[in-house]
Amino acid sequence: MTSSSYSGLFARVERDVGGREPLTGLRLDDGSGAPGTALTPAEARPVLYDRSAPAPVRAALWHQIAALSQQDTDGNGWRLGAVWCALPGLRRQAFTIVHRFGTDRDDVEAEMLTAYLEALRTIEPRTPDPGSVLLRSACTRAWNSARQARPERTVEDIGYTVDSRQDRGALWQAEVAGRDRPDGLAATVRITVPADRVEGVRIGALAREWGLTGAVAAACRFQHGRRVGTLSLRPRSRG
Repeated sequence: MTSSSYSGLFARVERDVGGREPLTGLRLDDGSGAPGTALTPAEARPVLYDRSAPAPVRAALWHQIAALSQQDTDGNGWRLGAVWCALPGLRRQAFTIVHRFGTDRDDVEAEMLTAYLEALRTIEPRTPDPGSVLLRSACTRAWNSARQARPERTVEDIGYTVDSRQDRGALWQAEVAGRDRPDGLAATVRITVPADRVEGVRIGALAREWGLTGAVAAACRFQHGRRVGTLSLRPRSRG
């Protein structure tokens, strides 16, 4: 039987680190200057997100995590361990981004981890509140990327969509109909908008919005001759 649980990037990091021997090098620094108690990543991670823990203690742990990841030149596992420590702070934001923008979850997680690893290299011993710097960098990058890549959504019935978003007020319908000719309009364009917005819509704005500026300008050059198109604006019932 196959599992239906999500197996994305975060889940793979969680599984990979959990199946290894515990990493070493972390100590609980209470600020007294005495050697702190050694901690495994599993023991340290809850402290990183415990708001009741002293801020200097949490900051000291984040500084150690950043330093250990920067020293990971021989593959001792701390680059992956640093990512593992950040997962609780990233998961909720990743879920929110996916739910709001419909972005692919793998893309969101990859964007977050890329930004997080880049920020890790910038953390120095004197960096204030390193945990916030790291998590904010990752989440901000993912939010911005999702906004820029937000997919356009199409609907089958514009009138129905307008009705569903506004329960009162008449609808106005604009139609552009023209004859089938090379320099004219070859099809009817029909747009429905709420009546309370129609006062602010002008013919020129409609032409620009629908890409009809050239056709309208061409029609204005004819003093006498054949009609090239019509534009009508009238109320439309909701029936």
